[in-house]
Amino acid sequence: MNNDWDFFITRFEALSKIDLKSYKRPQMERRINSFMRSVNIDNYDSFINLLNINKEVYRKFLDHITINVSEFFRNSNHWEILEKQIIPELLKDNKTLKIWSAGCSTGEEAYSLAIMCSERHISLSEPILATDIDNEVLEKADMGIYSEKAVQSMPPAYLKKYFKAEGNYYQINNNIKQMVRFQQQDLLKDNFGRGFDLILCRNVVIYFTEESKQKLYQKFCDALRPRGVLFIGSTEQIFQSRELGLQSIATFFYQKT
Repeated sequence: MNNDWDFFITRFEALSKIDLKSYKRPQMERRINSFMRSVNIDNYDSFINLLNINKEVYRKFLDHITINVSEFFRNSNHWEILEKQIIPELLKDNKTLKIWSAGCSTGEEAYSLAIMCSERHISLSEPILATDIDNEVLEKADMGIYSEKAVQSMPPAYLKKYFKAEGNYYQINNNIKQMVRFQQQDLLKDNFGRGFDLILCRNVVIYFTEESKQKLYQKFCDALRPRGVLFIGSTEQIFQSRELGLQSIATFFYQKT
């Protein structure tokens, strides 16, 4: 019976390519142990064996530890600042924008960006990049089909204009879909592109260690063009932002200096 944490994270990384060392151990251990109880397993050895042979349990476990919570125009007051203050500033430097939604989950954020750009006639230099570590949520995002609950925060005019009702579901229209490109990516391991005007990484780093967060924010800063903007989540704050080359220009918005 093996309950050694290092044993588990090494074996799990071999299986999933996800490195749990970059996450805060107490929170991650709690989440893992609660899931193990739900499948009546009390040791890591048996749990790894189960994850290897049972695809459904493996899938549920990934959902459990990579928190896929998303909604359209989440924290609408922050989107208002983005639309009315940040975007006009970015357009002073460039006529077209290069945008990335990092940790995009099932695509609501990326499609919200596309709708905003469509409404404001903002030109994009290339489709909005939307990345996530989880291939299955990316497949859902790419389909662009959402439940009534998922679209309940959507302004009714947008729902009518950009979605087609199909029974209890809503299909996003092709014009918006074509504005977004979904791609698998591990933020902690993979290289980033360059020259982004705007990067959104919201409610993704909540379980990362402080060291992993700082490394990630440095990578985002390097990926931004000078005066480009990073938009973070409503529970987050970048400590020592100046050392990273970022300055706060509004709550949850940081500009590359």
